[in-house]
Amino acid sequence: MRYRTFGEPDYAALQALDDVIVRHEDPAFGTLPDREQAGRRSTSLPALKFYERSEHSFVAEDDRGLRGFTFAQHVWQGDRPIVLIRSVSVAPDAPAGTAEGLFQAVIKSAYDSAVYELHFPVTPVLHAKAREEGTVSPGPYGICHLGSRTETAPGLRLGSPRGSTG
Repeated sequence: MRYRTFGEPDYAALQALDDVIVRHEDPAFGTLPDREQAGRRSTSLPALKFYERSEHSFVAEDDRGLRGFTFAQHVWQGDRPIVLIRSVSVAPDAPAGTAEGLFQAVIKSAYDSAVYELHFPVTPVLHAKAREEGTVSPGPYGICHLGSRTETAPGLRLGSPRGSTG
């Protein structure tokens, strides 16, 4: 597996991979409202252009093509920088270790740019690697969607009686 930055020639392949991933995660994806479909995709043209320049976003590639991607960026906290990882996404049939390799690429890029703090959602695909790296959790990572996506966005609803998911 090769981990590298990406550019405009990769955009179509990234969008196709993103589509495979979201449809695998939710087989009913095609029936969702347009705004929800757009909200679950990570590869809009503006997002690709932004993350291409971030210096912390990478693709995983093998002889079959792109197998995963991670989008991350510098964020200034007022007193120190962090790298915020938006997503680590891998093809359903990606080789074992692909997500971990993408995470390691972000760790290296952060360290190389003198940033020593990464923030990210500890998704199941990253849990073992996050533990291996000594990750601490100050509490659950939440995303508050404003507007109509509140009803359809995926994830555990905090404060719900049974932790329903959308």
